[in-house]
Amino acid sequence: MTDGVRRTRELLDAAAARLQAARVPDEALGEYVRPKAVLGIRREPVMRPLGRVWRVGALLLGSSSETSGRVWATGRITRVTDPGRSQFVSVSAEVRRAYRAAAAKGHFRDGDTVNHDAVPLPLDDSLRGSDGVLFVDGDAPLVRWSPTAGAAVPLEDYLADRVGLLVDPPRGATD
Repeated sequence: MTDGVRRTRELLDAAAARLQAARVPDEALGEYVRPKAVLGIRREPVMRPLGRVWRVGALLLGSSSETSGRVWATGRITRVTDPGRSQFVSVSAEVRRAYRAAAAKGHFRDGDTVNHDAVPLPLDDSLRGSDGVLFVDGDAPLVRWSPTAGAAVPLEDYLADRVGLLVDPPRGATD
């Protein structure tokens, strides 16, 4: 393991420890599952719980025994609420409704935020020169807001800023 990858792990572990010590609320991590038809009967999609994470901008940091020490690129986010009935207002509204319905069937807490379609990020030498949101250039761990974003910032500065906002939110942000 290179120094850059080792430093990446250290920074992510320190961020998770700081969030844990400050008792920052975490969110659910789920997987959107389309069950196979049984005897020709289609079953509705469901969100399968995978554990708990802290959303730190473009990254999800593991916060539970199932996810500890792991990191994902943020994907889609939905809230567990009554999905309501289909109104065919727009395709995007119907997609959001379908995600809420799947989350409601996934045994998450009502009102919980569920992160899904998150991409697991390896914490190994494949980070060197990666074109994803988290990568190592030389020995410097860096993060981008998205894989298509050209600009990257040092992971240490990014985590200090984003974790700082979660640990000590600006006045009025949580009211």
